[in-house]
Amino acid sequence: MNRFRIRAIAAIGIIVATVIVFIDYFATHPSVRHQLHRTSLATLALLVLLYLGTVMALALINASTLRLCQVSLGSSENLLLTAYTAVINFFGPLQSGPAFRAVYLKQNYKINLKNYALATFVYYFFYAAFSGLFLLSGLLKWWLLALIVIGLGIMVGLRRSRWLQPRLAKLDLRGWYYLALATLLQVCLVAAIYYTELRSVAPGVHLSQAIVYTGAANFALFVSITPGAIGFRETFLVFSRHLHHIGNATIVAANILDRAVYIVLLLAMAIFIFATHARRQLKLPAEEG
Repeated sequence: MNRFRIRAIAAIGIIVATVIVFIDYFATHPSVRHQLHRTSLATLALLVLLYLGTVMALALINASTLRLCQVSLGSSENLLLTAYTAVINFFGPLQSGPAFRAVYLKQNYKINLKNYALATFVYYFFYAAFSGLFLLSGLLKWWLLALIVIGLGIMVGLRRSRWLQPRLAKLDLRGWYYLALATLLQVCLVAAIYYTELRSVAPGVHLSQAIVYTGAANFALFVSITPGAIGFRETFLVFSRHLHHIGNATIVAANILDRAVYIVLLLAMAIFIFATHARRQLKLPAEEG
């Protein structure tokens, strides 16, 4: 059995197990149902707008990442590629969105995949750094400034590394701050989404708790093999309760709300992609059979 099949079976198993746990928890804990009943149509509309904002942020991140590789896409093409990638990443096998994007860029723009992978790791560095600051903000508070200084020091150190320097020299790092700002925007929008969801099901949740909650949830993406980190995110959030002090019932209710809104948005994006003939606009090969 090859590695791909093992990962696929593991991902399906984790998703099924998570769904079973959610259903059982939902059925045996009336408080979760009561919390979800608090969600208003205005809150749902706000969540959709915030999630659309994250799609725009991802488009900016993609443009900034390509800028490091000295490649430029038109705004409409970049946005369409971002939406297409998001849909494939969730509904496709094993979060295959990034692989699809890399193949597309290689075929249409002859991008150097090694350089693109390195630029993507620069994005992951910023994503992890900002998420780490969010996660530790409840403990360190005024130490955040010191952490930022340390983070910048690490960046300078890596930039001067004998191993990284010849590799980073292939990237146009003059625009690295665009990628940093776009990533910060993404993380802040995700925090706004989680804060809105948490406040909807548990009005007593504070912004500071939602910020720590966001940091914990974001780190789940680094180890996840399931769409949207299903199962992994919830696990990270439960094990980090001593940091954000949010109860299990609220975590479950907020994640049910989050998954529902996100899936509906992705389905709407999929309809938009088909309606706008994205396959032809992106010059993708027609499916066989």
